Amino acid sequence: MRISDILRVKGDQVVTVRPSADVTALLAVLADHQIGAVIVSADGVHVDGIVSERDIVRALADRGPGILTEPVTGIHTTHVRSVAPDAPIEDVERLMTDNRFRHVPVVQDGTLKGVVSIGDVVKNRIDELEAERVSLTGYITGERG
Repeated sequence: MRISDILRVKGDQVVTVRPSADVTALLAVLADHQIGAVIVSADGVHVDGIVSERDIVRALADRGPGILTEPVTGIHTTHVRSVAPDAPIEDVERLMTDNRFRHVPVVQDGTLKGVVSIGDVVKNRIDELEAERVSLTGYITGERG
């Protein structure tokens, strides 16, 4: 399976925040959309960075509540690893695990096409295992579904 298969089920809606938005506005975006990370993008099409709940917590611990009025560019990650829609899911699992991040932008020809979270990858894996279980159970019991 490919990342495009996950996006086909999940959808390709991407929540972005402008680089000039302050961290308080970022928190509102995260809460409103019930997500753990946001792509930082000046135009909503290109990836300028990514910022997660983890980035906010670390900045609060390091610098205190003053960061809430700073722009997200003060806490976001600029070196963003992305994947193409045709990337095998196994490669993305390894990328996320090895680098200890939970969100990966999907980019094609420099354009943002979606975001895949570790939750999306795990859900896909569980669905695959369930389909395999049903198939094997049908094979063993002689039922064809």
